[in-house]
Amino acid sequence: MSDRNDSPAMSAESGMPATAPRRQPSLLRRTLFMMVGALLLIGVIALVKVMLVRKMMASFHPPAPPVVTTMTVHQATWRDRIHTIGSVRAWRGADLGPELAGVVRRVRFRSGQDVTAGGALLELDVDDERAQLRSLEAAAALAQTTLRRDRAQWAARAVSRAVIDADEADLRSKRALVDQQRALIEKKIIRAPFSGRLGITTVNPGQYLNPGDKVVSLEAIDRVFVDFTVPQRDVGRMSKGAEVQIAVDAWPSRTFHGRITALGSILDSATRNLQVEATVANRDHALAPGMFATVRLGVGTPYRVIVAPQTAVSFNPYGATVFLAEPGKNPRTFRARRVFVTTGATRGDQVAILQGLHDGDVVVTSGQIKLKNGSPMQVDNTVQPLNDANPTPQER
Repeated sequence: MSDRNDSPAMSAESGMPATAPRRQPSLLRRTLFMMVGALLLIGVIALVKVMLVRKMMASFHPPAPPVVTTMTVHQATWRDRIHTIGSVRAWRGADLGPELAGVVRRVRFRSGQDVTAGGALLELDVDDERAQLRSLEAAAALAQTTLRRDRAQWAARAVSRAVIDADEADLRSKRALVDQQRALIEKKIIRAPFSGRLGITTVNPGQYLNPGDKVVSLEAIDRVFVDFTVPQRDVGRMSKGAEVQIAVDAWPSRTFHGRITALGSILDSATRNLQVEATVANRDHALAPGMFATVRLGVGTPYRVIVAPQTAVSFNPYGATVFLAEPGKNPRTFRARRVFVTTGATRGDQVAILQGLHDGDVVVTSGQIKLKNGSPMQVDNTVQPLNDANPTPQER
């Protein structure tokens, strides 16, 4: 019984054992479902990415054009200039001192005082000289009396003419000695040889002075000389009477005007420079001898050039360029156009443009570093760069 029941079931037709049903269609469906789900997930992710990119692109705005400053250039008449340095010298100046040795008795001036020509400044002790003068004056008076007496006797034929001649010669000799003594006393009084301003002195009464010791300096500075040099190549353009402009550090906002009054006769063999002297009026005594001066003088024939600020020119290895501001699509925007220019002389904040620009062109004066040829730009001229032909230092 057990053997019959445990034996596998047999097929009725073939006599073979029966097998279990197949499950392959169910596995295929699951695989298809997974692939479809993965594709849907990828599609959703791609759709989200596309939407994010579109949103970012919609929120993106192009950058605003760079802001620059501009200026309209015009023609001007220029003349070549020579810039050099010089030194201020007094029209008249001297270091005053005694001709003779002696002890200072009286000082008649103060340091920095203005004096007139002939005024007594200092007196040395002359007691001995005055006593000697009185003795010589007495001798001269005696010679005068003797001559008068002998002339009376000569009228009475009591003396000869030779006695009268000897008396006259003796009187002249005595008077000459008196004049010599008076001159000696006068030499012990130091007087101002010309009108001017005194310097600072350290001499005091009772001090002993030797001949030639400096007592005080005297300078006449109602007008001054300015000495400067020019190189050999510019000698041919120098002429007497040419106007010069003088500037000194002590008065940065002032320009002093003068004229060339003398040209040196030779050039310095070491520097090949010619010394030139200019005279400048100095009634207010603003210029002092010894000041360092900057000298400008115009030479040559005037000529017409386009003048632009130096900040408008960009110097590159391939040449100097300037950006022009040309009208853009709307009134507030402009288009940059680069042009090559040929520059000439400079003067202060300005430069001469010999070629490349025309009268009335609008040039970019600042902000060029942000530009390239054809790029748009905005103009804001609220703050302009300096454009002064004769700038002066500004203190803040």
